[in-house]
Amino acid sequence: MDMLTDLMSPGALALCLAIALLAGVIKGMVGFAMPMIMISGLSSVVGPELALAGLILPTLVTNGWQALRQGPEAAWESVKRFRLFLFVGGCALIVSAQLVRLIPANVLLLIIGAPIVVFAITQLMGKALRLSGYPSHRVEATVGGLAGFIGGMSGVWGPPTVAYLTAMDTPKTDQIRIQGVIYGLGALLLAVSHVGSGVLSLKTLPFSVALLPLALVGMWMGFQVQDRIDAVAFRKATLVVLLVAGANLVRRALMG
Repeated sequence: MDMLTDLMSPGALALCLAIALLAGVIKGMVGFAMPMIMISGLSSVVGPELALAGLILPTLVTNGWQALRQGPEAAWESVKRFRLFLFVGGCALIVSAQLVRLIPANVLLLIIGAPIVVFAITQLMGKALRLSGYPSHRVEATVGGLAGFIGGMSGVWGPPTVAYLTAMDTPKTDQIRIQGVIYGLGALLLAVSHVGSGVLSLKTLPFSVALLPLALVGMWMGFQVQDRIDAVAFRKATLVVLLVAGANLVRRALMG
């Protein structure tokens, strides 16, 4: 606890824990959005680098849980199907993770927030791209590279991934599992990359550990709700939350 109070006040820590709980609930309901909600909410309380460090463990563990809900075999099939996406995205993530400390805080917030806003608005307007059949290797590699590049700097790779899976008309159960696989492997690389970048260190690790229990509780709550509520309505509500969160990041980037 002393290590945490060295990083922030008890009040700020309590607010961060509440953000982790909310992020877990929404991820449990729709299968994504935890990093976006956490980076937006946490960076309103602590600095962007500490916020990024804080989301790493909750993102890693919750995505592992999500990926394995239908069993290891189903998860492995998803890995094989999206191996190009994962490989290119992984390489881009490792490279961009090393840029975090070279980019000013306001630029980093804008890089994180702007894609969230664009994604949420286009989805709410029903402007989602449609891809017939299996997209080409070039399209898959491009989307994977974009998701990985953004993810390495911010811990957020959901918008390009969700847009890609949605454009392919991926069935709901498959989409949630595939998201878990992609985000889980991405989160593993993110953790390793940011040990190297210095973002995740002995000083910041206790913060990430502290957020994990409430993130897991929130995800369990979200799973319970997922089976009892209309998925379309929930997804729209989540997109509104993401739009507000992304707009807040853009505001902070432009206005300080």
